[in-house]
Order: sequence, then C-alpha cells, then structure tokens
Amino acid sequence: MTTQPQIKNNASGNNASANNANNANTNANTNANNNASGKQTVTSRGTTTVADGVVAKVAGIAAQDIPGVFALGGGAARALGSIREAVGQKDLTQGVSVEVGLTQVAVDVTLVVEYPHPLQKVADAVRDAIYAAVEDVVGMEVTEVNVSITDIHIPSEDDEKPAANKRTDVVADDQVNQREARVS
Repeated sequence: MTTQPQIKNNASGNNASANNANNANTNANTNANNNASGKQTVTSRGTTTVADGVVAKVAGIAAQDIPGVFALGGGAARALGSIREAVGQKDLTQGVSVEVGLTQVAVDVTLVVEYPHPLQKVADAVRDAIYAAVEDVVGMEVTEVNVSITDIHIPSEDDEKPAANKRTDVVADDQVNQREARVS
C-alpha cells in the first residue's frame, strides 16, 4: 500500500510540473506578444492593447506643447517632417522613440529649442510633461525620459511671415477708409 500513494504523488507531481511548464510557456508567449505590440491588459470583459506608436504619439504631443520647443527630431527627421506637412500630414511621433514593456515605458526624445529659452528648463519641462501624459493617458509607468537637444532655433526675418500679412491687412483697411471717405 505504501507504493500506491507514492505513485499517485509522483504522478500528480509530474502533472503539476507539466502544468507549470505549460503556464511558463504561455506567459513567455504572452510577454513576447505584449512587447511586440505594446501594452496588453486582459480583463474578464476583454483585452485592451496599446500600440507602441500610440505611446510615442502621446509623448510627442506632450513635448510639442512645452514653451520653447521649436521642433522635434534631428535635421533629417525635420526635413522629412516639413515635406509631410506640405502634403497635409503631420508626424506627431517625429523625434520620439519608446521602449514599451508590460507595465513600463522608456522614452527618448530629440528637440530643437527656441533661442533664448534656457535649455535645461525646457528639457525638464518636456520630461515632466511626458511623464504626466504617458502615465495619465496611457496608464503605464514611465521609467525614464532621455532628452537630446540637437539644435537651437534662432528667429530670423524669414520666420516673421505673419507680419507681412498684417501689412496687407493695414493696406486693405486704408483702402476701405478711402472708399468710405469718397462715398461720404
């Protein structure tokens, strides 16, 4: 009789080991899928997956809203971005790269800062904005935000195109005033 309980215990131990191995394989496959497609949350009501591009877009929007940030991305990315904008498509992930894990995100962002904004203050503000946006909107913990400032934008006369439009408006107002004077 002592041999039968030992056989049952060994058999159940083997089944438990097999189940643990299957669970480990399932968890490994799930983790691999999550890393490839973004954060995946499974509930009793269904599955929610947040793609890496969505996290990058949230971070890009947050960074662009900071005073002193002229553009995101390095020279080549900005050149390509200006071509996209000319055709009506804006890339909100330009200059932003993310590494998304199961519950954590690391963000790298490349900036061009407007002169004379203090570089360190702009970088700190961008970092804080990305932390807040990703944690609030996406619901993931941000482990780090690395900011690279690759250029400073110095305003020039070419940038003041709205001033030329104002002159046209002033001329138009003068013409309206002259017409009213003739009619009166």
